[in-house]
Amino acid sequence: MTIREVLTEETTSDRYEEYFDPQKKVDSKTFPTQERELLHDDLENNISLSTSAEDQNDSYNVDGKTEGTRLKKVLEGRVVSMVAIGGSLGTGLLIGTGNSLATAGPVSMLIAYAFVGLLVFFTMASLGEMASYIPLDGFTSYATRYADPALGFAVGYCYLFKYFILPPNQLTAAALVIQYWIPREKVNPGVWITIFLVVIVAINTLGVQFFGEFEFWLSSFKVLVMFALIILLFILMLGGGPNHDRLGFRHWKHPGAFNNYSPAITGDTGKFVAFVSVFVYATFAYLGTELVGIVVGEARNPRKSVPKAIKLTMYRIIIFYLISILLLGMCVGYDDPLLLEAKTKSTSAAASPFVVAIVNSGIKVLPHIFNACVLVFVFSACNSDLYVASRSLYSLAIDNKAPKIFARTNRWGIPYYSLGLSVLFCLLAYMSVSSGSAKIFNYFVNVVSIFGLLSWICILVTYLAFDRAVRAQGIDKSTFSYVAPGQRYGAYFALFFCSLIALIKNFTVFLGHQFDYKTFITGYIGIPVFFISYFGYKLIYKTKIIDPLEVDLYTFKAAIDQEEEDGKLEDIARKERIKANGRNFEWFYDKFLSNIF
Repeated sequence: MTIREVLTEETTSDRYEEYFDPQKKVDSKTFPTQERELLHDDLENNISLSTSAEDQNDSYNVDGKTEGTRLKKVLEGRVVSMVAIGGSLGTGLLIGTGNSLATAGPVSMLIAYAFVGLLVFFTMASLGEMASYIPLDGFTSYATRYADPALGFAVGYCYLFKYFILPPNQLTAAALVIQYWIPREKVNPGVWITIFLVVIVAINTLGVQFFGEFEFWLSSFKVLVMFALIILLFILMLGGGPNHDRLGFRHWKHPGAFNNYSPAITGDTGKFVAFVSVFVYATFAYLGTELVGIVVGEARNPRKSVPKAIKLTMYRIIIFYLISILLLGMCVGYDDPLLLEAKTKSTSAAASPFVVAIVNSGIKVLPHIFNACVLVFVFSACNSDLYVASRSLYSLAIDNKAPKIFARTNRWGIPYYSLGLSVLFCLLAYMSVSSGSAKIFNYFVNVVSIFGLLSWICILVTYLAFDRAVRAQGIDKSTFSYVAPGQRYGAYFALFFCSLIALIKNFTVFLGHQFDYKTFITGYIGIPVFFISYFGYKLIYKTKIIDPLEVDLYTFKAAIDQEEEDGKLEDIARKERIKANGRNFEWFYDKFLSNIF
């Protein structure tokens, strides 16, 4: 089936039918001039370039790409759903919560994580509405298409820098986790870094379908670990541990629900400063939830898989973050000697507040088991981070904001040049062979946090531009497969507070007796990088913010409409198959597990 035939099928919108019918006059307000030109160019390019038999027979290849630059849309909905939560379950939650608890106390920590979780939900919902309408190749494509090409350039490179830093950061963390069992004096950390690096490169080169299945099961393991941890903390809180000490809300009374920031800053001011200071840890814990915006480019039937992933995000935030943090604050006091000692550790189980709760209860074997779980969490994060780094560079190349060589893919749909450059940045992990590896890890975390916040801000800005265009062009959102709760009001709310957190997240560098310039630089370096990228691109290419009436809301939409209809037919066939086969594993998964895994 040719591209023109796809766009003129019965499922195609009336605007496309008007475009192809020369007898009909098209109103420029309902079908913008820029969109007509883009569609015309897209059709001409695709019809002339898509000459392979596979291109001619594939009705979904209306994406402006040739076969040598196309990803494979093979990821199942369950994989997309798990990546949405699995991408954020890592050291930020298992270990970063220790700093939050020791700094601000249990209630301040709970409020801060709940509030950032709300911001994450509005951000994910905004991304979900855009990604389910027309899935594109990364955040740079959304910003370029709906807001401003300069914004696309800036967010694309900020997100790329974040994921160039994260894989070596996670490799460093993996080496530190193993030092819980084997000291660096016995085995150099570089050995562990090499082993992990070889494994994740192999996984990422075997095709996205293999990567997706592997990450699905790793994320499923992470979910099971979090469930087990929540149940364990609940039992310990009720006095079910070996010491039979029924804790309840004891630690909320003594030492208290709120902690002072420091001996020099006490009272209401000290508690407020401590509360604000934990937002940086809360933000880091949630980074990665936006991965669905990258994975959707290789997902089957995104109009089904993306809304499901977004809807489940809120429930998973409540369960895995808020309930575990509530129980943690009940089991460990902020003045616990073991907790204060854990703050000085690296990223192994010794640094986790959850292990402090386990040790205090008298359970001896669990810390080693928990350290093994932390290692799996770190490995999963490293694996997905390398994937996102390669796809982020690929999306920049597809959008003409990076050399075209990085858009090339092999027959498995792997952007091998982008993956190769991402692997080279992983070699930064070998800096951890020095004695200051833990300090380097903390600096990496600081840089990643600001780039992550800037990415969230750009997603929200892009969504607001998308929403304005939809309203200006008179498109009815009731026809969308997913609409963000709160819509633009929720996006404005999240945008304001994400921007505020980005500005104040490292304000504590000014509170000490000596100005901590290293933390200040690593904490805020992303802001000047973003604005230099944005205004530099704007000055060189003379770009303008796109008028809402001129925003392209139609190119590539017809193919997604067709894919959605085909997906509905597949769902009907699947339900009939499950009904015919009886209560097998497919029925069990669909009935009980699909909303969890």
